[in-house]
Parts: sequence; structure tokens; C-alpha cells
Amino acid sequence: MTAVYYTLGLVLFFGAILASIGLHELGHMIPAKKFGGKVTQYFIGFGPTVWSKQVGETEYGVKAIPLGGYVKIVGMLPPGAEKLADEVELDSEGNQVVKVRKSNTGMFTQLISDARAAEWETIRPEDSDRLFYKMSWWKKVIVMAGGPTVNILIAFFIFLAVFATYGTKSTEADPGRPVIDSVSKCVIPYADNRTQCKASDPTSPAYAAGLRPGDVITAFNGTPVTDWEQLRTLIRGNQNGKAVIGYERNGNQRTGTTNTTVETRPTSVTDQTLHQVGFLGVVPTSHIVTTTGGPIYTLQQMGHMTVDTVKALGTLPVKVWGVAKAIVGVQKRAQDSPVSIVGGGRLAGETVSQQAFPVTEKAVFLLMLIGAFNFFIGMFNFLPLLPLDGGHIAGALWEAVRRGLARLRGRADPGYVDVAKLLPVAYGVASLMLVMGVVLIVGDLVVPVHLQP
Repeated sequence: MTAVYYTLGLVLFFGAILASIGLHELGHMIPAKKFGGKVTQYFIGFGPTVWSKQVGETEYGVKAIPLGGYVKIVGMLPPGAEKLADEVELDSEGNQVVKVRKSNTGMFTQLISDARAAEWETIRPEDSDRLFYKMSWWKKVIVMAGGPTVNILIAFFIFLAVFATYGTKSTEADPGRPVIDSVSKCVIPYADNRTQCKASDPTSPAYAAGLRPGDVITAFNGTPVTDWEQLRTLIRGNQNGKAVIGYERNGNQRTGTTNTTVETRPTSVTDQTLHQVGFLGVVPTSHIVTTTGGPIYTLQQMGHMTVDTVKALGTLPVKVWGVAKAIVGVQKRAQDSPVSIVGGGRLAGETVSQQAFPVTEKAVFLLMLIGAFNFFIGMFNFLPLLPLDGGHIAGALWEAVRRGLARLRGRADPGYVDVAKLLPVAYGVASLMLVMGVVLIVGDLVVPVHLQP
């Protein structure tokens, strides 16, 4: 039955992601049509066409490779200076087609010219008032922002359902006297993201002082200790100074002497900002606290996720390079490394097939995984780089600024922003995305991230 449940997890995850892709593309198509634009294709997937159907002027279909989707909005690129004013030819069916002259003055110029020509081969004279580049700047923003906004809304409603019912779980130290749950035998750098000691790791101050699980700390450098929060403040403020620790074991009072060490650690469980603080190496006895909330709480949590996602996007190339090194065996793959849709599917399959997990926990994990993918896809697409949606949004906003400044200065309208001039950059970004995507997919097949035990 494990294989059956694993497959079920894969199907559920991929089905949800494909549905999200379809909704993302609807987020582009619906406003584009609402504003009078012409949408000729709506497809989920890439590569060879598996199925399609023509409905009105739009062809709807499914492609063989389910790693994305697209809608074809006519007139994304302006004709540029190469367009001949009245150059019209008849195609094989006798229809008039506007032709664009190709340029051959340099590699990048040729690249841009070829892209314009390919764009305008499908444009007919009667489409002249329905071209995307002629839309008002705010309409362009709405059309291009529609897709990633849908992904973020999907994430919001998934997170809201989880936070309002299941809530978020956090670990808090037990109130009252500070009883030790575990003692670190060594000091492991926070960035190493491991739990096993190495021979090169120094002995932890707590272990050196003779502290063991079950001990109750009663004093720190002569100050009576009543709870963990007080002790935590004393330890962190001690930096690498001498520490005389009073503790109780089996009803007997004892004293241990050591030196705390300076380590990089998060500010708190809820605030992951890193600081250099004093470190002892003990873990308090604790209990699980469940926090539930509605829309405001969900937005607050998504605000924290936004900060984390922006940081993750900034380090994405470095982390993908780490995955590449793991593929060839240079290093182990980090547990927190990025995963592709393939890796997400594997995690979903592992979760559903785990017999030790309650059904509720499985459902919550799957929902949060799907929500996290949607949130990341939405945020990623808002990056102001072509060919991402954010690149087109940035072009539309720059068009608004440029035209507004021209009006204020009494100058002539500078016209539409020609995003075609940034196509070399777009192709470079697309190539980088393709390489990173391939690396992650291969990594998820060869050195996958598994559920933490």
C-alpha cells in the first residue's frame, strides 16, 4: 500500500500545481480579453500539443511537458522602426497580413528584428486596435500582474484555511523552574544545519560544566534563576565570559564552572534575525503551543514569508550551485536547498505514504506545500526581469513615468516603451532559469531532499 499512497501524494500535488498553472494563465487571459486584447492561445504545459480545441478566436489546449503554461496575447512587441508604414501582403488564403522588414545589422539587432517579425506575422490589419502594446499602461499592469496575483491569492486562501483551523505550532519552554531537556555535547555552527557532532567541533560549555538532562538550573553567576527567559537573557549577555552555574540534581545542589562562548543564533523562535550572543548549549523542557488566526494573522504570516522569499531569491543561484555540486558528489545536498516541482512531488509522495503521520498532519503538509509553491511562483514572477511578468510590469510603469514627465515638461509624447530592445536580456534570464530548472530537476532525481526524521 505504500506505493499506492506515494502515487496518490504525487497525483494530488501535481494535480494541484497544474490547476494553479491554469488559474495563473486565466489571471492573464481574462483581463486581457476584458480590455479588448486578442488572445489566440491558452495552453497548459510546453512542447508537443496533446489536445486542443478552438473556441472563438482562442485555441485552448494541453501540452506534453507539464512544467508551466502560457497565453498568447497578440501584439506584445511594438513594430519598431523597421516596420514599413503600409507594407501589406496577401497570405495563401487571400487575407491581408502586415509585414515587418528584418534587419541584419548586428547579432542583437537581428535577434530583435526576428522576434518582431515573428510577432507580426500573425497580426492582421483588423487587429490594429487590439494590440497589447497599445493598451494603457495601467491595463498592461493589470494583465501582467493578474497571473502571479492569482498564485498569491491561492496561497493566501490555503494558508488562511490552515491557520484558521489547524493553526501554527511552536515550541515554548515550560513555565516555572528551568529544567534541562537535553545538553549539546559540542558547539555546531548555526549555518551548518546539522545535529551530529564532528571531531573538530569544540565541547559545549554546558557539557563541560557537567550539566545533564533533568538538571534544574537555579543560579547563573550568583543571580537566582526562576525561569528560562531570565536564564536565556543572562546567557546571551554573558558573551564569552566566565559562568558559574548552580543547579539541582536529584534534590542535591551542585555547582559547575565554565565559559560561555560567542555564537551566531536567531533572536527568538519568531524572529530569525541572527546575532552574536553568548551560548551555553542546553535545551529546555518544552511544550507545543498552537496559535490560530484569521485573515489578518494570515497576512502577517505572509509578510514574514515575503521577507524570507526575497532573501531566498537573492541566494537562489548560489543554492542551485550547491545542488549542482551535490549531484557530482562534491558535497552533500543541504536539507534547506531549493526543490523543483519534481522534488515537491517526491516530498508529497513521502508524506502521504508515511504510516506514522496522522491523516490531519498529512493533509496540512500537502496544503502548506502547495501554498508555498504558489507563493514562491507568484513572488518569482513579480521580479522586474523579462521574460517574467514583472519585466512587462516594469516596462508599463516606466512608460507611465516617461509619458507623465513628458507632459509635465511640455514635450512630445515619447510613445510606447519598446520591450523588444530588452530581448537579449530576456533570453539571458530565460537561459539561466532553464539551467537552474534542469539542475534542480536532476538534483531531485539523483540527490533528493527527503523528509527530516
